[in-house]
Amino acid sequence: MTRYIAVFVGAIFILFLSGCSTKNTQEPIGQGMVQTNEVKDPFLDEFNDEMQVEKQSDPFEGYNRVMTSFNDGVYTYVLIPVAKGYRSVTHEKVRDSISNFFSNLYTPISIANNILQGKFQDSGTELGRFLINTTLGFAGLFDVASEQFEIESKKEDFGQTLGVWGFGSGPHIVLPLLGPSNVRDIVGIFPDAYINPVDYYESRSYNLLSNKTESTGAKVFDRVNYTAINDGQYEKMKEDAIDLYPFLRNTYEQYRTNQIKD
Repeated sequence: MTRYIAVFVGAIFILFLSGCSTKNTQEPIGQGMVQTNEVKDPFLDEFNDEMQVEKQSDPFEGYNRVMTSFNDGVYTYVLIPVAKGYRSVTHEKVRDSISNFFSNLYTPISIANNILQGKFQDSGTELGRFLINTTLGFAGLFDVASEQFEIESKKEDFGQTLGVWGFGSGPHIVLPLLGPSNVRDIVGIFPDAYINPVDYYESRSYNLLSNKTESTGAKVFDRVNYTAINDGQYEKMKEDAIDLYPFLRNTYEQYRTNQIKD
């Protein structure tokens, strides 16, 4: 735990130096992504229209381009084929239930971050959704809160909390396999991990290696299921992007800026 605290404090210091006084400004990204009926992630929904943004500083562009190419290869030749195979042997309702289950499982992250942002009503909404979906929704397999009670989700994470507190995004950084991020959101990973039920259980187990494998497997399964739900969307996005890296960078940064403003 001491190691995680040291990393977190160091990352906060870097964030303060690099991002506290900066604003997210970017270059034109061109035509946005086209949403499909099955889209569940607003990151892929937000940008259907062409938008104009100013150019932002990108000190890690060389590394980011290499990592974007690496991730693109993994997505194209590993993740997407696996997701297509998985999609072919699972029913749509099964995939939706699995997505609901993971979304419900991560709700404590939203509850805590809504409180940290002073959004107490939204925190109560997330708590209510969690209780309803965990009980009436059979451990979150069904989103009863939305479908029957019209209680919509108020998702928040610690990266958004830092933004609300006034921290700038800092430089854009592409993470291996995880994709676009920035200094602020990387810092936000650490406290969220202690609220995430999967990571929380892992960090308190004596058999760390075994549970690391289990938690990683659960996250990979969640990602495969998500990709299967949004079949063809990554390929469509690549068709719309003249240059994949700045397209992903600008889309991500603008999306996160809009989340923080909400």
